[in-house]
Amino acid sequence: MSFYTSLNGLKNAQTELNVISHNIANGETSGFKKSRVEFADIVAGTSYTNPKMIQGIGASVEAISQNFTLGPIEQTGSALDVAINGDGFFATVNGTTGQTYYTRNGGFTMDGAGFIHDSSDNRLQIFASNGSGGFATTPSSAQVPATNNGAQFAGVTVGANGNVVASYADGTNVTIGKVALASFVAPGGLKQVGSSNWTATGISGAAIYGQPGSGQYGELLSGALERSNVDIAEELVGLITAQRNFQANAKAIDTATQISQTVINLRT
Repeated sequence: MSFYTSLNGLKNAQTELNVISHNIANGETSGFKKSRVEFADIVAGTSYTNPKMIQGIGASVEAISQNFTLGPIEQTGSALDVAINGDGFFATVNGTTGQTYYTRNGGFTMDGAGFIHDSSDNRLQIFASNGSGGFATTPSSAQVPATNNGAQFAGVTVGANGNVVASYADGTNVTIGKVALASFVAPGGLKQVGSSNWTATGISGAAIYGQPGSGQYGELLSGALERSNVDIAEELVGLITAQRNFQANAKAIDTATQISQTVINLRT
């Protein structure tokens, strides 16, 4: 039994090494959230087993949980770089597949058609302006018109309240809409899909949309990006600990092998 107990320990230590390595590799990835491995002990017994004699048979990986604490904010000066000072997520939709993603990486640009999108060409979702000072209640893709009453587009800004304002060559400003932020009952249940994007699952629950500056969503910081929340020093300490755990389990297997060999030699 000791062989399999230690073998499980080796596998668990390898899983922890993989997760820590992934965290370290993404130390410079904007909007990235670190993960940690949670273990649980395993015991085996029956109703006839003396509870004072139950032996443990190792450990298993119970969960790989995500940490959504706010990462450091870096000032970039770019008008379409936006950070969230709160718990919300930007919502984006892929223009080809229609898949909705959620992200903390607010590094956006604008294409030739006027759509505001991320580096993966997923379009930022906003509450579009209804033309009378209000906003729609259903998110839609942010698209900036190329002209306004014949005047050419000159620039776009995003305010702390989420207002997306387009400027034109004649000096006019037009509010296109307000950035739509999403929140979840259980953000730890979001599924990682790469590029600092997540998708909703049955564990996370459906997205609840709201406006920046309201409730837990947080205000926006224009001209800034949220960096990874990975603490390299902390991860390196965890890396050493996981390595020691791996070595200890390997030593346990070696010791069990020596004991088995001794028993075999006694019999011969």
